Amino acid sequence: MLLKFPYLMVHAVNSTDSPQHTWLDNLVAYSLKGGLPMLFFILSFTLGAIALIYTPREEEPQIVVPMADVLISAPGLSAKQVEKQVTLPLEKILSQITGVEHIYSRSASGKAVVTLRYFVGEDREDALLNAYNKLFSNQDKIPSAVSDWIIKPLEVDDVPVVVLGLWSSQPERYGDFELRRFADEITTSLQQIEDTNQVNVVGGRARNINVLFNPQSMAARKTTAGDIVQAISASNQLHASGILSVDNQSVIVEAGDFIRSLDQLKSLVVNVVDGLPVYLQDVANITDGPAEVDNYSWIEFAPGHNLANDYQQQYPMVTLSIAKKRGSNAVWLAENIHQHIEKLQQQLLPPEVHVEILRDYGKTADEKVSNLVSSLGFAIFTVVVFIAVFLGWRAALVVGLAIPICYGLTLMLDMVFGYTINRVTLFALILSLGLLVDD
Repeated sequence: MLLKFPYLMVHAVNSTDSPQHTWLDNLVAYSLKGGLPMLFFILSFTLGAIALIYTPREEEPQIVVPMADVLISAPGLSAKQVEKQVTLPLEKILSQITGVEHIYSRSASGKAVVTLRYFVGEDREDALLNAYNKLFSNQDKIPSAVSDWIIKPLEVDDVPVVVLGLWSSQPERYGDFELRRFADEITTSLQQIEDTNQVNVVGGRARNINVLFNPQSMAARKTTAGDIVQAISASNQLHASGILSVDNQSVIVEAGDFIRSLDQLKSLVVNVVDGLPVYLQDVANITDGPAEVDNYSWIEFAPGHNLANDYQQQYPMVTLSIAKKRGSNAVWLAENIHQHIEKLQQQLLPPEVHVEILRDYGKTADEKVSNLVSSLGFAIFTVVVFIAVFLGWRAALVVGLAIPICYGLTLMLDMVFGYTINRVTLFALILSLGLLVDD
């Protein structure tokens, strides 16, 4: 196609009389001489390289599959009663929601869980809102045995990208109770990192105040378990009773108080017998320490691990799982977490407490994306060489210019519209290479 400019006039002037050319004049002149395609190629290639560096990387694609768990509490009912009276009627109600693809349920003694899975692509906010509306509008059909229920949304981003194991080489000094306290402190610090979502602690025994009843002492002092529970509940309350204005000052009036120390709990009066107070420490053993064991978590190093020769037994472990926010870069988040943990090991953790990386999706995502990018580059080079050998250098030049331009603009548009780079999107780019070359 030939472009003509009928009103373009070229004047010949002496070099001594011509004004100094600006960079815009040089760009226009270069473009008129045929350099515009080359500038477009350089611009597209540069934009693609920038997008490849700054687009968030992750291992899995950002698909929208809304899911929600309906957690139901029905104390006093057996698993069969929960299924017949609660789970099945609730499934019939929830199946009327538009966009629900599957409903799963699990019934147990005193509780049930009903899971809603929507169609791929359903709007997450609309899905949750419809579930809330359906449940609230059918509250009259909920059995009276149901004491409470809650809707808990589930997302793909709830899957942790980094899982850390906290363990001690001296378990007799730092056991699962001490490791849990270290982990609770670390979660507060990790939550301050940008783009972190949920930070959870699994394993270990949390701190707890245990009140262990002494039946003999209770019988001797005519005190029942109900007296103790009622006394603790009534003494551990604080209520705002209003505001009192005196001498141009406002004083907040509060009634009651919380139990703030172990000694205060021990000296709590739970009963009065024959005019004598009965203290909690008289009828119970009170300890401030680890809670009862719910689960066990251990770490053992395989023969190929670099620590297998130094640590050959099992050690108690507490795990920390960190998830990321939607659309954030898993690679950058994982690097920030590792740097933060290194600082905490120097400032907070004793030398006997170690941190083991159990899962690092940021590292694996970066490796997979880098390998796929290398494969894509090799595929482009191979295609250009083959076309140059069998079809000539002109066809190879067209392909060599068209591929970087198309891929560069595609990657830039992906970054602009909020897409991420993952193995699925890069596989798609590799597969589309053949279609692009054929076209």
